[in-house]
Amino acid sequence: MGLTGSGFPLLGMTSAWLTPLWTVAVGAAVSLAVLFAVGLLLRVAAPRVAAIAQTTAKEGISQPLFYVLLAVGIFLLILFPFVCANTMGEDIKVLKTDGLTLIKILAIVLALWTASISISDEIEGRTALTLLSKPVGRWQLILGKFLGILVPVAILFIILGAIFLASVSYKVAYDARENSLPEPEAKDCWNEMLQVSPGLAVSFMEAMILVSVSVAISTRLPVIPNLVICASIYVLGHLVSMVLNSRAGEFPLVHFTGRLIAAVLPVLDHFNMESLISTGNQLPWSYLLLVGVYSVLYSTVAMLVALLLFEDRDLA
Repeated sequence: MGLTGSGFPLLGMTSAWLTPLWTVAVGAAVSLAVLFAVGLLLRVAAPRVAAIAQTTAKEGISQPLFYVLLAVGIFLLILFPFVCANTMGEDIKVLKTDGLTLIKILAIVLALWTASISISDEIEGRTALTLLSKPVGRWQLILGKFLGILVPVAILFIILGAIFLASVSYKVAYDARENSLPEPEAKDCWNEMLQVSPGLAVSFMEAMILVSVSVAISTRLPVIPNLVICASIYVLGHLVSMVLNSRAGEFPLVHFTGRLIAAVLPVLDHFNMESLISTGNQLPWSYLLLVGVYSVLYSTVAMLVALLLFEDRDLA
């Protein structure tokens, strides 16, 4: 049996699914370069914030949870293409939905855990008091923590996102082989990757919002209450729009409560890409821009709330 036989399906379809992966490599390299450039720019514009962010990022990457989540994500993303979903030739849509959901959940777990322990532990351990005894303002500490927490989350997205896109490309060729269809062209694999790529950016924006919320809560509450509250916000943020659009939303009390929650908590349903992916549609760039603006604005407000809560916090 040759290497391209049925016993080695990975090596039998290299011409189709490997060809467009250079774009994945370039995208990952550009993302890392942008992350590095932002760090350099921050070091010039706000060196104290940059120092806090760098220290926080190193702590986040060095913690065992980062590598556990990374290993789990890599293993499952490699496994997903070989799982048959019995969807009559639509397994690729299930793969894209499950892959995006997996990366988003792993990133949010990392973000919330890092945000919870990074600030609350420093407050409890009096490390924050030591930092603030130097020429470091409270806003610099909060902003540095927020940016530093985003770094390991971004790195997790870049690594798992690259593997996810490669698995999507391979799944196109794998399904064609399993269903005895003609071998797809490289363009077919590239189009599937292009359709799902904006979902990674949207998922990162959702993680960024939850990081900002967790940072604000960490200024007042310890780890466990922070995680519980953030988990509740995540669930409510995805359910509010569903409730308002259902028959229950027609009741005045339910409608008022839903609107009140939507005004205070982030409407995370805006970041739900699963329904769009299941129909095979491309995310409009205008929508991606609006979601990006919403993420930045909400994160900014959450950071202002964090500063207000931390400003009069007694650290002694």
